[in-house]
Amino acid sequence: MNVDFKEVLDHSPNPYVLLDAELVLVWANKAYLTVTGREWSDIGGRQMFDAFPSTGESHDQLESSLNRVLETGEPDELAHIRYDIPNSSGGFDTHVWSATHTPIKDQGGAVTHVLQHTVQITGMETSKRGRDAAGIARRAEAVERRYRGASQELERVRLLLEQAPGFVAVLSGKEHRFVMANAAYRQLIGHRELVGRTVAEALPEVIDQGFVDVLDQVLESGDPYIGKRQLVMLGSADDADLKARHLEFIFQPIHGREGFEGIYIQGYDVSEEVVAEEHQRILINELNHRVKNTLAVVQGLAQQSFRRGRADPALNVFTDRLAALASAHTLLTEQNWESADLKQIVCGSLKATAGDDEGRYTVSGPAVVLQPQAAVTLSMVIHELCTNALKYGALSGNDGHVAIDWTVATEGDARVLNFKWKESGGPPVSEPETTGFGSRLIQRGLAGTNDNVELEFHRDGLRCRIRANV
Repeated sequence: MNVDFKEVLDHSPNPYVLLDAELVLVWANKAYLTVTGREWSDIGGRQMFDAFPSTGESHDQLESSLNRVLETGEPDELAHIRYDIPNSSGGFDTHVWSATHTPIKDQGGAVTHVLQHTVQITGMETSKRGRDAAGIARRAEAVERRYRGASQELERVRLLLEQAPGFVAVLSGKEHRFVMANAAYRQLIGHRELVGRTVAEALPEVIDQGFVDVLDQVLESGDPYIGKRQLVMLGSADDADLKARHLEFIFQPIHGREGFEGIYIQGYDVSEEVVAEEHQRILINELNHRVKNTLAVVQGLAQQSFRRGRADPALNVFTDRLAALASAHTLLTEQNWESADLKQIVCGSLKATAGDDEGRYTVSGPAVVLQPQAAVTLSMVIHELCTNALKYGALSGNDGHVAIDWTVATEGDARVLNFKWKESGGPPVSEPETTGFGSRLIQRGLAGTNDNVELEFHRDGLRCRIRANV
Protein backbone atom coordinates (compact mmCIF):
# COMPACT_ATOMS: atom_id res chain seq x y z
CA MET A 1 0.00 0.00 0.00
CA ASN A 2 1.33 3.37 -1.01
CA VAL A 3 0.83 6.01 1.65
CA ASP A 4 0.74 9.69 0.78
CA PHE A 5 2.40 11.08 3.89
CA LYS A 6 1.75 14.62 2.72
CA GLU A 7 -1.95 13.81 2.79
CA VAL A 8 -1.58 12.14 6.19
CA LEU A 9 0.10 15.18 7.70
CA ASP A 10 -2.47 17.46 6.11
CA HIS A 11 -5.15 15.66 8.18
CA SER A 12 -3.07 15.80 11.38
CA PRO A 13 -4.35 18.13 14.13
CA ASN A 14 -0.71 19.10 14.79
CA PRO A 15 0.67 22.08 12.85
CA TYR A 16 3.54 21.31 10.41
CA VAL A 17 5.43 23.49 7.96
CA LEU A 18 8.31 22.50 5.66
CA LEU A 19 11.18 24.89 4.87
CA ASP A 20 14.00 24.46 2.39
CA ALA A 21 17.68 25.16 3.12
CA GLU A 22 17.09 28.87 2.40
CA LEU A 23 14.26 28.89 4.96
CA VAL A 24 11.64 29.32 2.25
CA LEU A 25 8.20 27.83 3.04
CA VAL A 26 7.54 25.01 0.55
CA TRP A 27 4.57 23.28 2.25
CA ALA A 28 2.28 23.64 5.28
CA ASN A 29 -0.62 21.50 6.52
CA LYS A 30 -4.12 22.75 7.29
CA ALA A 31 -3.52 22.83 11.04
CA TYR A 32 -0.55 25.15 10.57
CA LEU A 33 -2.55 27.54 8.38
CA THR A 34 -5.37 27.50 10.90
CA VAL A 35 -3.24 28.17 13.96
CA THR A 36 -1.36 30.99 12.23
CA GLY A 37 -4.53 32.42 10.62
CA ARG A 38 -2.93 32.55 7.17
CA GLU A 39 -3.70 31.30 3.65
CA TRP A 40 -1.12 29.30 1.72
CA SER A 41 -1.44 31.75 -1.16
CA ASP A 42 -0.17 34.45 1.23
CA ILE A 43 2.89 32.66 2.61
CA GLY A 44 3.80 29.89 0.15
CA GLY A 45 7.19 30.39 -1.53
CA ARG A 46 8.16 33.17 0.86
CA GLN A 47 11.08 33.21 3.27
CA MET A 48 10.07 32.43 6.87
CA PHE A 49 10.99 35.86 8.25
CA ASP A 50 9.33 37.59 5.32
CA ALA A 51 6.09 35.66 5.77
CA PHE A 52 6.20 36.06 9.57
CA PRO A 53 8.21 39.22 10.37
CA SER A 54 9.78 39.48 13.81
CA THR A 55 12.54 41.32 15.62
CA GLY A 56 14.58 41.02 18.79
CA GLU A 57 14.80 37.88 20.89
CA SER A 58 12.00 36.02 19.06
CA HIS A 59 13.73 36.43 15.72
CA ASP A 60 17.12 35.44 17.15
CA GLN A 61 15.72 32.33 18.90
CA LEU A 62 14.00 31.00 15.81
CA GLU A 63 16.81 31.82 13.40
CA SER A 64 19.44 30.26 15.69
CA SER A 65 17.43 27.06 16.07
CA LEU A 66 16.89 26.66 12.32
CA ASN A 67 20.54 27.41 11.58
CA ARG A 68 21.68 24.81 14.13
CA VAL A 69 19.64 22.17 12.31
CA LEU A 70 21.13 23.18 8.95
CA GLU A 71 24.69 23.22 10.31
CA THR A 72 24.65 20.11 12.51
CA GLY A 73 22.07 17.91 10.80
CA GLU A 74 20.54 17.24 14.23
CA PRO A 75 17.00 18.07 15.50
CA ASP A 76 16.59 21.16 17.67
CA GLU A 77 13.83 22.27 20.03
CA LEU A 78 12.47 25.56 21.27
CA ALA A 79 10.53 24.89 24.47
CA HIS A 80 9.16 28.43 24.75
CA ILE A 81 9.18 31.21 22.19
CA ARG A 82 6.98 34.29 21.93
CA TYR A 83 6.17 34.93 18.31
CA ASP A 84 3.43 37.44 17.45
CA ILE A 85 1.13 36.79 14.45
CA PRO A 86 -0.48 39.53 12.30
CA ASN A 87 -4.28 39.76 12.75
CA SER A 88 -7.04 40.81 10.38
CA SER A 89 -7.18 44.35 11.76
CA GLY A 90 -3.57 45.03 10.79
CA GLY A 91 -2.13 44.61 14.26
CA PHE A 92 -0.40 41.67 15.99
CA ASP A 93 -1.71 39.04 18.39
CA THR A 94 0.63 37.74 21.08
CA HIS A 95 1.25 34.01 20.86
CA VAL A 96 3.58 31.67 22.75
CA TRP A 97 4.80 28.55 20.97
CA SER A 98 6.82 25.41 21.48
CA ALA A 99 8.56 24.16 18.36
CA THR A 100 10.56 21.18 17.15
CA HIS A 101 12.78 21.43 14.07
CA THR A 102 13.68 18.15 12.32
CA PRO A 103 16.23 17.90 9.46
CA ILE A 104 15.29 16.20 6.19
CA LYS A 105 18.41 14.91 4.41
CA ASP A 106 19.26 13.70 0.93
CA GLN A 107 21.05 10.41 0.18
CA GLY A 108 24.41 12.11 0.68
CA GLY A 109 23.50 13.22 4.20
CA ALA A 110 23.11 16.93 3.38
CA VAL A 111 20.20 18.78 4.97
CA THR A 112 17.78 19.88 2.24
CA HIS A 113 14.72 20.77 4.31
CA VAL A 114 13.62 21.44 7.87
CA LEU A 115 10.25 20.21 9.19
CA GLN A 116 8.83 22.47 11.88
CA HIS A 117 6.26 21.09 14.29
CA THR A 118 4.70 23.87 16.37
CA VAL A 119 2.43 23.74 19.40
CA GLN A 120 0.63 26.85 20.60
CA ILE A 121 0.92 27.13 24.40
CA THR A 122 -0.64 30.58 24.76
CA GLY A 123 -3.00 30.84 27.76
CA MET A 124 -2.05 27.58 29.44
CA GLU A 125 -2.57 29.19 32.86
CA THR A 126 -6.39 29.28 32.54
CA SER A 127 -7.00 25.71 33.81
CA LYS A 128 -5.44 23.28 36.28
CA ARG A 129 -4.28 21.12 33.43
CA GLY A 130 -3.09 24.23 31.69
CA ARG A 131 -1.29 25.42 34.82
CA ASP A 132 0.44 22.04 35.13
CA ALA A 133 1.43 22.24 31.49
CA ALA A 134 2.51 25.85 31.98
CA GLY A 135 4.74 24.81 34.89
CA ILE A 136 6.34 22.19 32.69
CA ALA A 137 6.73 24.75 29.92
CA ARG A 138 8.38 27.24 32.29
CA ARG A 139 10.80 24.59 33.50
CA ALA A 140 11.52 23.66 29.91
CA GLU A 141 12.07 27.33 29.14
CA ALA A 142 14.56 27.62 32.02
CA VAL A 143 16.42 24.57 30.73
CA GLU A 144 16.44 26.04 27.25
CA ARG A 145 17.83 29.35 28.54
CA ARG A 146 20.66 27.51 30.26
CA TYR A 147 21.25 25.52 27.09
CA ARG A 148 21.34 28.69 25.01
CA GLY A 149 23.76 30.26 27.49
CA ALA A 150 26.03 27.22 27.35
CA SER A 151 25.78 27.13 23.56
CA GLN A 152 26.70 30.78 23.31
CA GLU A 153 29.66 30.25 25.62
CA LEU A 154 30.82 27.28 23.55
CA GLU A 155 30.44 29.36 20.40
CA ARG A 156 32.61 32.11 21.91
CA VAL A 157 35.27 29.56 22.83
CA ARG A 158 35.07 28.04 19.36
CA LEU A 159 35.53 31.48 17.75
CA LEU A 160 38.51 32.24 20.00
CA LEU A 161 40.18 28.94 19.08
CA GLU A 162 39.29 29.38 15.41
CA GLN A 163 41.11 32.73 15.31
CA ALA A 164 44.05 31.69 17.49
CA PRO A 165 47.45 32.37 15.82
CA GLY A 166 48.73 28.90 16.70
CA PHE A 167 47.23 25.64 15.46
CA VAL A 168 44.67 23.91 17.70
CA ALA A 169 42.85 20.58 17.39
CA VAL A 170 40.93 18.23 19.68
CA LEU A 171 40.96 14.45 19.27
CA SER A 172 38.43 12.08 20.82
CA GLY A 173 38.76 8.49 21.93
CA LYS A 174 41.36 5.80 21.42
CA GLU A 175 41.04 6.10 17.64
CA HIS A 176 42.06 9.81 17.89
CA ARG A 177 39.08 11.12 15.95
CA PHE A 178 39.04 14.84 15.15
CA VAL A 179 36.37 16.77 17.07
CA MET A 180 37.58 20.20 15.97
CA ALA A 181 40.49 21.89 14.23
CA ASN A 182 40.99 25.63 13.87
CA ALA A 183 41.94 27.62 10.79
CA ALA A 184 45.68 27.49 11.50
CA TYR A 185 45.59 23.69 11.84
CA ARG A 186 43.57 23.28 8.64
CA GLN A 187 46.04 25.48 6.78
CA LEU A 188 48.97 23.48 8.17
CA ILE A 189 47.64 20.19 6.78
CA GLY A 190 46.54 21.61 3.44
CA HIS A 191 42.81 22.08 4.09
CA ARG A 192 41.97 18.39 4.22
CA GLU A 193 38.71 17.06 5.69
CA LEU A 194 39.23 16.42 9.41
CA VAL A 195 36.17 16.49 11.67
CA GLY A 196 34.78 12.99 12.22
CA ARG A 197 37.86 11.29 10.76
CA THR A 198 40.69 9.63 12.67
CA VAL A 199 44.25 10.91 12.50
CA ALA A 200 45.24 7.80 10.56
CA GLU A 201 42.48 8.44 8.01
CA ALA A 202 42.98 12.19 7.66
CA LEU A 203 46.80 12.32 7.92
CA PRO A 204 48.13 8.93 6.79
CA GLU A 205 51.65 10.30 6.28
CA VAL A 206 52.17 10.74 10.05
CA ILE A 207 51.68 7.02 10.80
CA ASP A 208 55.17 5.96 9.65
CA GLN A 209 56.62 9.03 11.39
CA GLY A 210 55.45 7.56 14.69
CA PHE A 211 52.95 10.22 15.75
CA VAL A 212 49.97 7.87 16.08
CA ASP A 213 52.08 5.76 18.46
CA VAL A 214 52.91 8.93 20.41
CA LEU A 215 49.19 9.77 20.67
CA ASP A 216 48.51 6.24 21.95
CA GLN A 217 51.21 6.65 24.58
CA VAL A 218 49.89 10.05 25.71
CA LEU A 219 46.36 8.70 26.12
CA GLU A 220 47.54 5.59 27.94
CA SER A 221 50.06 7.26 30.28
CA GLY A 222 48.23 10.53 30.89
CA ASP A 223 51.51 12.41 30.39
CA PRO A 224 51.75 15.22 27.82
CA TYR A 225 54.18 15.04 24.93
CA ILE A 226 56.11 18.17 23.96
CA GLY A 227 57.69 18.52 20.54
CA LYS A 228 60.52 21.04 20.19
CA ARG A 229 61.14 22.19 16.64
CA GLN A 230 60.24 18.69 15.54
CA LEU A 231 60.53 17.84 11.87
CA VAL A 232 57.18 16.67 10.46
CA MET A 233 56.51 15.72 6.83
CA LEU A 234 53.03 16.85 5.76
CA GLY A 235 51.00 16.71 2.56
CA SER A 236 47.89 18.59 1.46
CA ALA A 237 44.55 18.03 -0.22
CA ASP A 238 45.90 19.15 -3.62
CA ASP A 239 49.49 17.87 -3.49
CA ALA A 240 50.59 14.35 -2.59
CA ASP A 241 54.22 15.42 -2.19
CA LEU A 242 55.27 15.79 1.44
CA LYS A 243 56.83 19.01 2.64
CA ALA A 244 59.07 19.42 5.68
CA ARG A 245 57.69 21.52 8.52
CA HIS A 246 59.32 22.30 11.86
CA LEU A 247 56.74 22.42 14.62
CA GLU A 248 56.65 23.23 18.31
CA PHE A 249 53.62 21.59 19.89
CA ILE A 250 52.09 19.77 22.84
CA PHE A 251 49.81 16.72 22.98
CA GLN A 252 47.84 17.27 26.20
CA PRO A 253 45.66 14.37 27.43
CA ILE A 254 42.03 15.18 28.34
CA HIS A 255 40.02 13.14 30.84
CA GLY A 256 36.52 14.57 31.41
CA ARG A 257 33.93 13.86 34.08
CA GLU A 258 31.50 12.33 31.63
CA GLY A 259 33.99 9.70 30.56
CA PHE A 260 35.32 11.72 27.66
CA GLU A 261 38.91 11.00 26.84
CA GLY A 262 40.92 12.65 24.16
CA ILE A 263 43.93 14.80 23.33
CA TYR A 264 44.24 18.56 22.99
CA ILE A 265 46.81 19.62 20.37
CA GLN A 266 48.27 23.10 20.39
CA GLY A 267 51.37 24.49 18.75
CA TYR A 268 53.11 26.73 16.25
CA ASP A 269 54.76 26.32 12.87
CA VAL A 270 58.34 27.59 13.30
CA SER A 271 59.63 26.46 9.91
CA GLU A 272 60.50 29.99 8.77
CA GLU A 273 62.45 30.67 11.98
CA VAL A 274 64.39 27.42 11.63
CA VAL A 275 65.27 28.17 7.99
CA ALA A 276 66.32 31.73 8.90
CA GLU A 277 68.52 30.49 11.75
CA GLU A 278 70.15 27.91 9.49
CA HIS A 279 70.83 30.61 6.91
CA GLN A 280 72.30 32.82 9.64
CA ARG A 281 74.48 29.97 10.88
CA ILE A 282 75.89 29.44 7.39
CA LEU A 283 76.63 33.15 7.03
CA ILE A 284 78.32 33.28 10.44
CA ASN A 285 80.46 30.24 9.65
CA GLU A 286 81.45 31.86 6.38
CA LEU A 287 82.28 35.09 8.22
CA ASN A 288 84.38 33.22 10.80
CA HIS A 289 86.16 31.35 8.01
CA ARG A 290 87.04 34.64 6.32
CA VAL A 291 88.17 36.22 9.61
CA LYS A 292 90.49 33.27 10.26
CA ASN A 293 91.83 33.50 6.73
CA THR A 294 92.49 37.22 7.29
CA LEU A 295 94.28 36.48 10.57
CA ALA A 296 96.36 33.81 8.81
CA VAL A 297 97.32 36.36 6.15
CA VAL A 298 98.28 38.86 8.87
CA GLN A 299 100.35 36.18 10.61
CA GLY A 300 102.11 35.34 7.34
CA LEU A 301 102.87 39.00 6.67
CA ALA A 302 104.26 39.36 10.20
CA GLN A 303 106.54 36.35 9.77
CA GLN A 304 107.88 37.78 6.51
CA SER A 305 108.34 41.23 8.05
CA PHE A 306 110.23 40.10 11.19
CA ARG A 307 113.93 39.32 10.95
CA ARG A 308 114.59 35.88 9.46
CA GLY A 309 117.12 33.31 10.55
CA ARG A 310 116.50 33.28 14.28
CA ALA A 311 113.62 32.93 16.67
CA ASP A 312 111.98 36.24 17.45
CA PRO A 313 110.17 36.52 20.81
CA ALA A 314 108.09 39.45 19.53
CA LEU A 315 106.82 37.33 16.65
CA ASN A 316 105.79 34.58 19.06
CA VAL A 317 103.89 37.07 21.25
CA PHE A 318 102.14 38.52 18.20
CA THR A 319 101.23 35.05 16.96
CA ASP A 320 99.79 34.09 20.34
CA ARG A 321 97.62 37.18 20.38
CA LEU A 322 96.28 36.37 16.94
CA ALA A 323 95.49 32.87 18.18
CA ALA A 324 93.60 34.31 21.19
CA LEU A 325 91.60 36.55 18.88
CA ALA A 326 90.80 33.59 16.60
CA SER A 327 89.75 31.53 19.64
CA ALA A 328 87.32 34.26 20.73
CA HIS A 329 85.82 34.36 17.22
CA THR A 330 85.41 30.58 17.23
CA LEU A 331 83.64 30.66 20.60
CA LEU A 332 81.23 33.32 19.35
CA THR A 333 80.63 31.42 16.13
CA GLU A 334 79.48 28.40 18.13
CA GLN A 335 76.80 30.67 19.66
CA ASN A 336 75.82 32.27 16.32
CA TRP A 337 77.60 35.48 17.32
CA GLU A 338 74.89 36.18 19.87
CA SER A 339 76.85 35.65 23.10
CA ALA A 340 79.72 33.79 24.76
CA ASP A 341 80.12 32.23 28.19
CA LEU A 342 82.69 33.91 30.46
CA LYS A 343 83.78 30.65 32.08
CA GLN A 344 84.54 29.13 28.68
CA ILE A 345 86.69 32.12 27.79
CA VAL A 346 88.64 31.97 31.07
CA CYS A 347 89.16 28.20 31.05
CA GLY A 348 90.12 28.20 27.38
CA SER A 349 92.86 30.79 27.94
CA LEU A 350 94.15 29.02 31.09
CA LYS A 351 94.35 25.65 29.37
CA ALA A 352 96.24 27.24 26.48
CA THR A 353 98.91 28.47 28.94
CA ALA A 354 98.86 26.15 31.98
CA GLY A 355 97.92 23.06 30.00
CA ASP A 356 95.83 20.34 31.61
CA ASP A 357 97.26 20.90 35.09
CA GLU A 358 94.04 22.26 36.62
CA GLY A 359 95.66 22.26 40.06
CA ARG A 360 97.52 25.43 39.02
CA TYR A 361 94.36 27.51 38.98
CA THR A 362 90.81 27.77 40.40
CA VAL A 363 87.84 29.33 38.65
CA SER A 364 84.56 30.24 40.36
CA GLY A 365 81.62 32.51 39.62
CA PRO A 366 78.04 32.49 38.34
CA ALA A 367 77.12 31.87 34.74
CA VAL A 368 77.68 35.09 32.78
CA VAL A 369 76.74 35.55 29.14
CA LEU A 370 78.76 38.21 27.34
CA GLN A 371 77.78 40.17 24.28
CA PRO A 372 80.13 39.76 21.27
CA GLN A 373 82.17 42.97 21.74
CA ALA A 374 82.69 42.35 25.46
CA ALA A 375 83.52 38.68 24.78
CA VAL A 376 86.30 39.53 22.30
CA THR A 377 87.74 42.26 24.54
CA LEU A 378 87.75 40.14 27.72
CA SER A 379 89.18 37.21 25.78
CA MET A 380 92.18 39.33 24.75
CA VAL A 381 92.61 40.76 28.28
CA ILE A 382 92.49 37.32 29.91
CA HIS A 383 94.94 36.00 27.32
CA GLU A 384 97.40 38.76 28.28
CA LEU A 385 96.97 37.96 31.99
CA CYS A 386 97.63 34.27 31.30
CA THR A 387 100.67 35.07 29.14
CA ASN A 388 102.17 37.39 31.79
CA ALA A 389 101.58 34.76 34.50
CA LEU A 390 103.31 32.14 32.37
CA LYS A 391 106.33 34.34 31.54
CA TYR A 392 106.83 36.34 34.74
CA GLY A 393 104.26 35.41 37.35
CA ALA A 394 102.64 32.50 39.20
CA LEU A 395 102.65 30.09 36.26
CA SER A 396 106.33 30.61 35.46
CA GLY A 397 107.46 28.28 38.28
CA ASN A 398 106.25 24.98 39.67
CA ASP A 399 104.47 26.18 42.83
CA GLY A 400 102.50 29.18 41.72
CA HIS A 401 98.72 29.39 41.63
CA VAL A 402 96.10 31.63 40.03
CA ALA A 403 92.65 32.20 41.61
CA ILE A 404 89.95 33.69 39.41
CA ASP A 405 86.46 34.58 40.60
CA TRP A 406 83.71 36.98 39.64
CA THR A 407 80.31 38.23 40.73
CA VAL A 408 77.48 40.03 38.96
CA ALA A 409 75.47 42.81 40.60
CA THR A 410 72.55 44.95 39.44
CA GLU A 411 73.15 48.68 39.64
CA GLY A 412 70.11 50.62 38.48
CA ASP A 413 69.28 49.33 35.00
CA ALA A 414 72.77 47.87 34.44
CA ARG A 415 74.31 44.48 35.23
CA VAL A 416 77.90 44.93 36.40
CA LEU A 417 80.60 42.24 36.30
CA ASN A 418 83.28 42.37 39.02
CA PHE A 419 86.15 40.13 37.91
CA LYS A 420 89.19 39.34 40.11
CA TRP A 421 92.50 37.74 39.14
CA LYS A 422 94.87 36.83 42.00
CA GLU A 423 98.31 35.21 41.62
CA SER A 424 100.27 33.63 44.48
CA GLY A 425 103.30 31.36 45.03
CA GLY A 426 105.29 32.72 42.13
CA PRO A 427 108.44 34.85 42.01
CA PRO A 428 108.36 38.31 43.66
CA VAL A 429 106.53 40.86 41.56
CA SER A 430 107.32 44.56 41.18
CA GLU A 431 105.74 47.23 39.08
CA PRO A 432 107.60 47.55 35.75
CA GLU A 433 109.37 50.80 34.97
CA THR A 434 107.89 50.91 31.49
CA THR A 435 104.44 49.83 30.33
CA GLY A 436 104.45 47.27 27.53
CA PHE A 437 101.74 46.63 24.97
CA GLY A 438 100.32 43.78 27.04
CA SER A 439 99.85 45.97 30.12
CA ARG A 440 98.31 48.73 28.02
CA LEU A 441 95.92 46.21 26.43
CA ILE A 442 94.86 44.99 29.88
CA GLN A 443 94.33 48.50 31.25
CA ARG A 444 92.76 50.07 28.16
CA GLY A 445 91.04 47.12 26.54
CA LEU A 446 87.78 47.97 28.27
CA ALA A 447 87.03 51.50 27.17
CA GLY A 448 83.40 51.80 28.24
CA THR A 449 82.25 54.75 30.35
CA ASN A 450 81.57 52.63 33.42
CA ASP A 451 84.32 50.03 32.81
CA ASN A 452 87.73 50.07 34.47
CA VAL A 453 90.73 47.85 35.18
CA GLU A 454 92.98 48.00 38.24
CA LEU A 455 96.42 46.33 38.35
CA GLU A 456 98.22 45.89 41.70
CA PHE A 457 101.77 44.52 41.72
CA HIS A 458 101.99 42.81 45.13
CA ARG A 459 105.26 41.02 45.94
CA ASP A 460 103.40 37.71 46.34
CA GLY A 461 101.64 38.04 43.02
CA LEU A 462 99.75 40.21 40.55
CA ARG A 463 96.22 41.37 41.35
CA CYS A 464 93.82 42.46 38.65
CA ARG A 465 90.29 43.76 39.16
CA ILE A 466 87.99 44.33 36.22
CA ARG A 467 84.64 46.12 36.43
CA ALA A 468 82.51 46.05 33.31
CA ASN A 469 78.88 46.34 32.25
CA VAL A 470 77.57 43.09 30.80
